[in-house]
Amino acid sequence: MSVYKRVVLKYTTTYHFITNNSFACNIYCFEPLTKKILNIMTLQDAYNFFESLKIETTIKSEIKVYGKFNYILSELKIREFSKDEIQSIETELESFNLNSNPENRKKYFKKALTKFEKYLKDTFSLTSKDYYTKFYGGLGLSFGLLFGVVVLSSWERSLGIALGLIIGMVIGSIIGRSMDTKAISEGRVL
Repeated sequence: MSVYKRVVLKYTTTYHFITNNSFACNIYCFEPLTKKILNIMTLQDAYNFFESLKIETTIKSEIKVYGKFNYILSELKIREFSKDEIQSIETELESFNLNSNPENRKKYFKKALTKFEKYLKDTFSLTSKDYYTKFYGGLGLSFGLLFGVVVLSSWERSLGIALGLIIGMVIGSIIGRSMDTKAISEGRVL
């Protein structure tokens, strides 16, 4: 069973005079190259691929990574995308070279999952559940630590740091929760 969909790209270039033999050309090298075949992994193929990986492994951490990939892919199949957007997503999936057989599967696919989530965030503004809460909670912790050391250091140092961390985390979580609510209302959450 093939895991790929065949896509045929047509070149509209006219005649080329070829002087370098480092690449292949057609018989006469004066006729245009008309077709090139690329293999692209579709959303369904990727879903089936991760489902098969999920079935064949017994390691819980790997199953969790494959489950996250499948959840994202199933949510993407439900959404309305143009053909160009779907092709862009499929090309991005293909760039991860998912069919390779890495030695450390969990690390490889976790890194691919992170890159894929970043791609979806940057390209389509799609985020995972509680993305902003986690992000702004961590950011709040950082600024809370700074605030606790600089401003609240007049009290006992450990008390100032603890209060700064708590205040920063609460403020960051509130901001993140409001941004998550806004993303849900706009339909940008997977």
